[in-house]
This record gives sequence, C-alpha cells and structure tokens, in this order.
Amino acid sequence: MSVMYLMIFVSFLIALGFLGAFLWAVKSGQFEDTYTPAIRILFDDDEEIR
Repeated sequence: MSVMYLMIFVSFLIALGFLGAFLWAVKSGQFEDTYTPAIRILFDDDEEIR
C-alpha cells in the first residue's frame, strides 16, 4: 500500500512539473502567433541564382 502512495506522490510531482512548463511557455509568449507558422511555407526566402 505504501508503494501506491509513493506512485501517487511521484505522479503528482510530474504533473506539477508539466503544469509549470506549460505556464512558463505561455508566459514567455510561445503561443502568441498561431497564424504565421501555417503560411511560412508559402514565402520563398531563397534568393534566385543567376
């Protein structure tokens, strides 16, 4: 039974770690531009070779 408590505690710590990583990513602005990556492939950044 003590192993169950240990597993619950460890999974709770892992979940808190993922929540912290998600909140850090939101706060640092990684999810602000959702439109540009979808159209980035349409723009050709390579210069033409003559």
